Amino acid sequence: MDDASTLIDVKEYSDTEVQKNRVLTLEEWREKWVDGKIGFHQEQGHQLLKKHLDTFLKGENVLRVFFPLCGKAVEMKWFADRGHCVVGVEISELGIREFFTEQNLSYSEEPIMEIPGAKVFKSSSGNISLYCCNLFDLPRVNIGKFDRIWDRGALVAVNPGDRKCYTDIMLSLTRKGFRYLLAVLSYDPTKHPAQTVEERRNGWP
Repeated sequence: MDDASTLIDVKEYSDTEVQKNRVLTLEEWREKWVDGKIGFHQEQGHQLLKKHLDTFLKGENVLRVFFPLCGKAVEMKWFADRGHCVVGVEISELGIREFFTEQNLSYSEEPIMEIPGAKVFKSSSGNISLYCCNLFDLPRVNIGKFDRIWDRGALVAVNPGDRKCYTDIMLSLTRKGFRYLLAVLSYDPTKHPAQTVEERRNGWP
């Protein structure tokens, strides 16, 4: 990744087949939102991003910033308020609607013609667009390239068998000179065999 600055907050443990075989379906992710089991959401935003925000932005204006598996991350409004263009993707329509409601933002919605059943939600200001669809369907939609990617737990939440495909998609979305800020946590499943994907994303234990 020439010209890219990657900041990683990671605890490293050995990977095993136990971890590789842990999967969570899209429907199970949706159910977590319906049931309010979203311990991964951080109401005050992520401390890693706060700490490295100036370095991440590098003093540049009107950047395009991508949020994979965005949920209702408050950080999206941080960037929008600074004049940047924010694009996110999230499987839960409830999560997207909660973002706009909680941030007091008016929005419109429209179908994504390339992906049956999918929608895109756009703020009235025009600088926040959230795609409600499977992230792996996103290449069908021409969403352009990005200057920044804030990956807060998305790489962790993606089922291990899909991570190579996920990485390929992320790299396909980047512009020259991009910066990718990544917050990850790896764990040893032999010590924490009951850990769920949600807990992994939330940085448990």
